[in-house]
Amino acid sequence: MSWAGPEDVYLSTSLASYLDSKFFLFDLDFPEKLLVLLRDGRKLLGTLRSFDQFANAVLEGACERVIVGELYCDIPLGLYVIRGENVVLIGELDLEKEELPPNMTRVSAAEIKRAQKAEREADNLKGTMKKRMDFLDMD
Repeated sequence: MSWAGPEDVYLSTSLASYLDSKFFLFDLDFPEKLLVLLRDGRKLLGTLRSFDQFANAVLEGACERVIVGELYCDIPLGLYVIRGENVVLIGELDLEKEELPPNMTRVSAAEIKRAQKAEREADNLKGTMKKRMDFLDMD
């Protein structure tokens, strides 16, 4: 019986293939800032420190970017472990380009929470109004 050697190891996920082409497989000395979109809609920014074949990833200096209308806030999270099954998209950020359009305004965490709450209440009101009008059958 022969054992598989290092040349037989095949990383099957697209994340591993992408990252393998961008970095030396186990030497992540090059700081690459990534944007990770999660299944629940959250957007995380951070520096990739580790990953595995299941797309589990570790971000250093991670923050959650919350955007409401033209307001945004980066909520610091620190070292963050992401389970691979929750990852929808991973993209490299270009540090040379401006990250956000100029019309976006940075606000505090408390202010963005208030804006999220107001947006959620407006969506709930819109939903209840639509339910009340269902009897009209506009189709």
